[in-house]
Amino acid sequence: MNIDLQIILMKVREWYMKYGIKSITMDDVARELGISKKTLYRFVSDKDDLVGKYLDYEIEIRQKEICKCLSTEFNAIEELFEITVFMNRIIRTQNPATEHDLEKYYPHHYEKIVKARRSGVYNYILLNLKKGKEEGLYRAEMNDEIIAKLYLSRSESIHSNDLFTVEEFTSLKLFTELLTYHIRGIATEKGIIVLERKIKELETNNIN
Repeated sequence: MNIDLQIILMKVREWYMKYGIKSITMDDVARELGISKKTLYRFVSDKDDLVGKYLDYEIEIRQKEICKCLSTEFNAIEELFEITVFMNRIIRTQNPATEHDLEKYYPHHYEKIVKARRSGVYNYILLNLKKGKEEGLYRAEMNDEIIAKLYLSRSESIHSNDLFTVEEFTSLKLFTELLTYHIRGIATEKGIIVLERKIKELETNNIN
């Protein structure tokens, strides 16, 4: 097999999301790829470097997927639902140990992904609020910066506390409730109609 950094990162991402980061050694990576450690070290200097490159790769993947949701065929509320379903899928398929290992053993890398996540969510919500106002789905008098920070604060508090079980935290229901809470506070009557339609669609799809 012709090996390159892209192939290595694709496989490492799969293993990290399934088993966590700490349990996967450089020997494991080389063996599973069918290459020598010498070949592996042509692409990364050590495991810390591999974790850093994996995170850059992960951030890039998530940004590309989110961009796919930012389609002109979706209005602002539909767009939020598309991104919510995507993020819930990521969380459900990722071993909770992955985030824990990052925070405990690679705090410098963990800080990087937290900053990227925070910046991405905040800037996206600002764009979504602007779009929703232009479409008449959101209230025109809102302070966008405050609303974006409130949304970010709620998202981070859910992510970082132990009030929710793993099952609750990874459920689409929790994400939908958070999104509904957010939209009902900012939507016009027209927006509420769109919101209720999207909730019914989501419930129907889950049943079927």
